[in-house]
Amino acid sequence: MNIKPRLFLIDGMALAYRVYYAFARNPLTNSRGENISVVYGFSNTLFNLLKDENPEYLAVVFDTSEPTFRHKLYEEYKSNREEMPQDMSDQLPRITELLKALDIPIVLKDGFEADDVIGTLAKQAVEKNLQSVIVSGDKDLLQLVDDSIVVLDPGRAGSKPQWLDADGVKEKMGVPPEKIKDFLALTGDTSDNIPGVKGIGPKTATRLLTVYDSLQDILAHLDSMKDNRTRTKIEKDQEEDNHLQLSEQLTTIDLNVPLNLSPLDLKRPEIDSEKAFKFFQSMQIHGMMNRFAPEKQKIETEYNCVCDDETFDGFIKELAQQSHFAFDTETTSSEPMRAELVGLSFSWKSGQAWYLPVKGPDMLTEEEQPLDIKLVLAKLKPILEDESITKCAHNAKYDIIVLWHSGIYVRGLLFDTMVANYLLNPSVRQHSLDALSLHYFDVKKIPIKTLIGAGKKEKTMDQIPIKQVSDYAGEDADMTWRLWELLKPKMQEMNLERLMTDIEVPLIYVLAKMEYNGVSLDLDYLRTMSKELQSELTSLEKRIYELAGIEFNINSPKQLGKILFEELELPVVRRTKTGYSTDVSVLEELAKSHDLPKSILDYRQLAKLKSTYVDALPKLIHPKTGKIHTSFNQTIAATGRLSSSNPNLQNIPIRTSVGRKIRNAFIPLAKGHVLIDADYSQIELRIMAHLSGDETLIEAFRNDKDVHTRTAALIFDVEEQAVSADQRRKAKEVNFGIMYGMGAYGLANRLDISPEQANEFIKSYFANYPDVQRFMVDIVHKARENGFVTTLYDRRRYVPEIKSDNRRVRDFAERTAINTPIQGSAADLIKIAMIRIQKRLEAEQLQTLMIIQVHDELLFDCPESELKDIEPLIRQEMEDAISLNVPIRVDIGAGASWLEAH
Repeated sequence: MNIKPRLFLIDGMALAYRVYYAFARNPLTNSRGENISVVYGFSNTLFNLLKDENPEYLAVVFDTSEPTFRHKLYEEYKSNREEMPQDMSDQLPRITELLKALDIPIVLKDGFEADDVIGTLAKQAVEKNLQSVIVSGDKDLLQLVDDSIVVLDPGRAGSKPQWLDADGVKEKMGVPPEKIKDFLALTGDTSDNIPGVKGIGPKTATRLLTVYDSLQDILAHLDSMKDNRTRTKIEKDQEEDNHLQLSEQLTTIDLNVPLNLSPLDLKRPEIDSEKAFKFFQSMQIHGMMNRFAPEKQKIETEYNCVCDDETFDGFIKELAQQSHFAFDTETTSSEPMRAELVGLSFSWKSGQAWYLPVKGPDMLTEEEQPLDIKLVLAKLKPILEDESITKCAHNAKYDIIVLWHSGIYVRGLLFDTMVANYLLNPSVRQHSLDALSLHYFDVKKIPIKTLIGAGKKEKTMDQIPIKQVSDYAGEDADMTWRLWELLKPKMQEMNLERLMTDIEVPLIYVLAKMEYNGVSLDLDYLRTMSKELQSELTSLEKRIYELAGIEFNINSPKQLGKILFEELELPVVRRTKTGYSTDVSVLEELAKSHDLPKSILDYRQLAKLKSTYVDALPKLIHPKTGKIHTSFNQTIAATGRLSSSNPNLQNIPIRTSVGRKIRNAFIPLAKGHVLIDADYSQIELRIMAHLSGDETLIEAFRNDKDVHTRTAALIFDVEEQAVSADQRRKAKEVNFGIMYGMGAYGLANRLDISPEQANEFIKSYFANYPDVQRFMVDIVHKARENGFVTTLYDRRRYVPEIKSDNRRVRDFAERTAINTPIQGSAADLIKIAMIRIQKRLEAEQLQTLMIIQVHDELLFDCPESELKDIEPLIRQEMEDAISLNVPIRVDIGAGASWLEAH
């Protein structure tokens, strides 16, 4: 069988758009605040192609900014396309840098689209005896498919790539490749603003091209066409617009673009690893850096496996003499509440580490035997619990919980390298030990997958030969030690040591305790709720089908878009590259004038809450404890706020009835206990009053006035007792909107008023709270000057985009600069309160447990006998956590469930 060499032609812009929208809701950014989603996604797709397909020839083809012959034919060509999002266009030069760093050919030609260049190269490749693979999801390119040309559609995120030969095109589009341009000419193309024939859709076009060979054949037999309605539409087009011939010219790909290269010039390059590594290092894309990092930095390492009693005794004596050391645990699970200890590693000198195995596979050599776990734990316990010996770990909370299971309460923790890097670089997402080792030392650590595998073949660490685990574990401890030495002076230099020592490290213990405590659920209640929600969803489905006049896949944006904008002819709010947008903001706009989008929003919300919480929570229950043990994350939110996962408690909506019902499923840990909910009252507004020094705002809080009513009285110029509920609601939106840097347009959307009215509210607000405006102006100025903003406890957040030339990007950065000192200080406040409360609980030997933290709210499990003592304790420690120019207030409630307590 003669297999031809293959030329892969990548439609660069189509791929860039695809990956941009895949990350649109959750973009990746680096420490400079630069959006790197497109660069990451583009790179990932590119490397997967190179690895999986191993093409002999390769090029990425782009459009240019110059008008093409199609624009000259039809001035409105592509005129209805939305402007490319700024944070996407900002990344396109980086894509060019990427391709140059990889030495991958870039091809473009002024006056022609990428499709034309791709078509020309693909046809020329046939003459050079090459097979062409066009990598694109653009249906226009399907017209090129033949025996020597196929299309590889990468698909959307989460979907499988689709290979399309001639049969595949016929199955997908209903017509063969040679009729694609005729098909598109008949139907038109909304994304390119190609008119087509009015009233002819895909079904009619497919039927016509099944009967007739081409457009010319259709026109030649128009008089004898039996379908009168279709014939009339085409005749009308011929007489009035003649869009059909124009559309045919616009949809036909030019195969004769004058290029100064041949397909044989596009030989796949040998990638220069050093150039590629430097590029990804500059972009701070750690996963890609891993691909090209030097296998090992040339440093001498000595990782010792302590596998006999004599060596162990010597190790313990040496460890006990150290004033400080780094440590790490190896276990059977990434979930600390399910993990069994396999071994521990230690380091107190760069390049050196010691591994103590306590568990291993059944078949072992005499030289590879685990130590007696009871002996190891007994000898380590006094050292690990010695407060005077300071310690460091990476993600110490995990190790602390694991060692609690073994009866060891780690004391003397001074530093967590994961938390330290987060404090230094809060906008970076990757704080893993692998990422930091690569970033700071250019060391590519042993990947965990090389030890335990992945997927169905994944093993646990105790099934891996001890020598292999020893090298891995030793490297973990060594890298943690080196990071400690490197990051500690950086923390001091940036005035972050107090934040680490006084807040973040003590908080590790508090969070570990909370995770260990767990939360109880009422499973019967959740089962009943699931059935009720399913019944509501079924009713909503019927309602949606009635409103739409047809049954369709409610979860399909494409089908929904067709119903809303083609069948019901609702106004198109926004388009995407692939068609109509049906995201939340679009549906909320349409819901003002039609019931269907409102019902779709209700359906989506119910379905999400049912799947994410009501049905998912019972599956997270620990088999031994019978509770759920959520993970509290210190290193996610750039503001300093805590987040949680498995489950994400922060995202349970308290303002909706279903969200409140979900809270009802959280119940006390034992009979005779109640839940206590303590929630800071308007804490961010109080911090705003303190930071701004605005006397009017300060006075309102000092006199314990309702600040929203007070604001309403000021901006509406009425007495406080005359403020209506609607005026108070609007004032509340203004209070919080101003604090988040919201402008007139955003406030108008929130209040459903005109931008002019919103602007008047804002003017009136600043007239009555002039120092708030001064604070906002000053903080933006300082952010522009310093490149960062800080909280009351010197937590930093970098806002490099505040100097952007793009107004939208700059405005967002200014809002971030205004909000971060407020929200970040609130985050610091509740962390301090949590530390203080936990110390009191332990000092007074109370049985009450802190179990949940959500934003400004804490939840406790309390024996009824302690209720009278615990409420004043919680109030005191929360209200006295920091000193402000205004009083801090806490609302406290108790009940048989989280909902009842709130």
